[in-house]
Amino acid sequence: MPRHLVLVGLPGSGKSTVGKLVAEGLGAPLIDIDSLLIRQMGMPVAQIFGMIGEPRFRQMERDAVTAALHAAPSVIVPGAGWAAQPGQLDKARVIGTIIYLKCTATMAAHRSQQGEVRPLITGADPVQRMRELFKEREPFYRLADYEVAAETSAPAVVAEGVIRVATSSAGWPGTVLSK
Repeated sequence: MPRHLVLVGLPGSGKSTVGKLVAEGLGAPLIDIDSLLIRQMGMPVAQIFGMIGEPRFRQMERDAVTAALHAAPSVIVPGAGWAAQPGQLDKARVIGTIIYLKCTATMAAHRSQQGEVRPLITGADPVQRMRELFKEREPFYRLADYEVAAETSAPAVVAEGVIRVATSSAGWPGTVLSK
């Protein structure tokens, strides 16, 4: 039976973009936790953080990932802080394969500034804040089952790497994205 794929990494590492491509390539559902919480709450993550605070947001995130892990096998994209919560990777590993999309703090900060406001990297020096998050979270990310370089490759190339890992180790059928 196929297992879940759980993508972890810094904000801006490409989890959502790559996750969508991986799900399409595997013919699997995609569960993007931030998008799910945004739909449930009817507001962006930054606003949710401001309204309920980070501890409550993290609880909602944990609950959403737990529910996703108990559903049909899928590609799960938690928020970047989920993996740094004690015990979460161990729980996911029981029924999923965890893949770390590795990206430098500088590149992640650059990409993050292109999209939605990220509450933990706002401020005068987003690159420095991303470096701090990298230092805090990277030890957790490195506990993933596999690492796929997400620094310089196009999202489709990163997705192909994830799919190769998935199809060789996680029990997914051998579907691969076409070029």
